[in-house]
Order: sequence, then C-alpha cells, then structure tokens
Amino acid sequence: MAGNVEAGTEETACCVPVGAVDTGALAADVELLSAMGNDTRYELLRRIDGAGGEVCVCDLESAVGVSQSAVSQALSRLSTAGLVTRRKEGNWRYYGVTDEAEQLLSTLDAIRGDRR
Repeated sequence: MAGNVEAGTEETACCVPVGAVDTGALAADVELLSAMGNDTRYELLRRIDGAGGEVCVCDLESAVGVSQSAVSQALSRLSTAGLVTRRKEGNWRYYGVTDEAEQLLSTLDAIRGDRR
C-alpha cells in the first residue's frame, strides 16, 4: 500500500532539496538547443557541416527547398546561437559551422550510434 514502510526498511524523506541550477547556463543551453530544434535549421546545420567548409547561401537555398526568406531567418537564428559563422563576400554570404556546432553534432552522432 502506498505510504507504508515495509518491515526492515528505512523511510526516506520525500522532500529533499534538488540541485542548484546556473540560470545563465540554463538559458544559454535552451537557446542553443532551440536553435537546432527546427527541421530547416537542423538540416542547414547538417548540410553546412557535411560540406567540410563554408557554403554559399545560394547553394543552401536550393538544397533545402524552402524560400530564401526562410533560409535567411534560419541561418540568422543559427548564427545568433553561435552555431554558424557568417562571412560576406560581394553580394554573397558564406556560412560555416563553429567548433561548438561540430562538437554538438559529433556528440549527437555518437549518441545515435548506428540507429539511423
């Protein structure tokens, strides 16, 4: 029966303090994870990473099949989160993955293992 203690066992307190949380780190982590938590943004990040170097925005637009505006917004969000680098050359913008993004993607690959 719930709430009863079996003979020979000790009852533990149910209201023990939980661990402290660094609210700044928590907010940063949520921003980072939410930036990756959209199909288009995540696909763009994976495609840039898979290119092995910088990718022109025009190539990304054709690869993911969404509007130029949607790609621009997605890349802006990834940039704000620190997941991609952005470089302008003439009329074109080039994007690359940051070291942090590479580490995150590598960790996700390791966690997923061969479950593809």
